[in-house]
Amino acid sequence: MFTQLNPPIPLHVIGKGDGYAIGLIDYSPEHNLIWVTALNDSGEIWCAPNPIVRLGKNWTMGRYLETEREQACHCTDDVAVGPVSVTRPASDITGADGASA
Repeated sequence: MFTQLNPPIPLHVIGKGDGYAIGLIDYSPEHNLIWVTALNDSGEIWCAPNPIVRLGKNWTMGRYLETEREQACHCTDDVAVGPVSVTRPASDITGADGASA
């Protein structure tokens, strides 16, 4: 069964890059789902099996690429990550003349 996705779903195909799923093929319970994907960088259309497909990053939902997640929370363990509050040290808040703001 083929299902056209409207709107397309942003995703990442391991080994190919980021793109949008424009369709989904489901052959049966005995097979992987196949994501019909338009790749952003090359414009190629690939049919990617489910095990190599990942949801695209979404900052609002706390879904980062692995390196972005590590930078956002300064961690490498598996923890839920949401929006990050960043504070600057007082030494960063100085005027052009070196005086504190």
